Amino acid sequence: MKYQHIKEGIFKERPNRFVAKAEIQGEIHTVHVKNTGRCRELLVPGAKVFLEYDPEAEKKGRKTQYSLVAVRKEKLLINMDSQAPNEAAAEWLHGGGFERETGLKPRQIQREVTYGQSRFDLAFTVEEKQAFMEVKGVTLEINGTAMFPDAPTERGVKHLQELAQAAGQGFAAYVLFVIQMKGVTRFEPNEKMHKEFAQALRDAGKAGVKILAYDCLVREDGFVIDQKVPVSL
Repeated sequence: MKYQHIKEGIFKERPNRFVAKAEIQGEIHTVHVKNTGRCRELLVPGAKVFLEYDPEAEKKGRKTQYSLVAVRKEKLLINMDSQAPNEAAAEWLHGGGFERETGLKPRQIQREVTYGQSRFDLAFTVEEKQAFMEVKGVTLEINGTAMFPDAPTERGVKHLQELAQAAGQGFAAYVLFVIQMKGVTRFEPNEKMHKEFAQALRDAGKAGVKILAYDCLVREDGFVIDQKVPVSL
């Protein structure tokens, strides 16, 4: 997962979920925030941020030339692009990461696949068996623990319930938490933020959904999925 034309800046403020103000080379710019989550612990005034510059933004009808994609939180460099984990997960599947994890080679990998009333991020076959995978990007870190979600997510609960249903129907089912940083020691659901999601994750595991969490090697201009992180439910 790699960006083009990365610029460094200083975060100033976030007027709403979709835009922020950042100082870039001494000038204040309005920038697109590629994450509609709260991110309150990340986007604090004075934080160093990294932005993707699009020189063709005006031709594309975009209102801003910059998109905020990463932020430095103390010693951690955190990618906060909520669209990027799906891309990174697809690269991980194609690049052999899933096979190294499970010993199973994924074939016929597809993105955004509908099954029944469900729409899963990724679908593939393993040993002639249909598999579905939901991908969740994780940007919240507290004392070395990665946590999801950082805000209540009824949509996330629905995804887990749909995966559990698929597992009950004999399909292989996975949820992959892509921790968009390096330096955490474990992953756990954020029960304090959304108890229903935490319970749905536990229920999904009991139903046969495989729960995976991986950290990432993050650079200013992108990241790749790296090492498995222990999951604590």
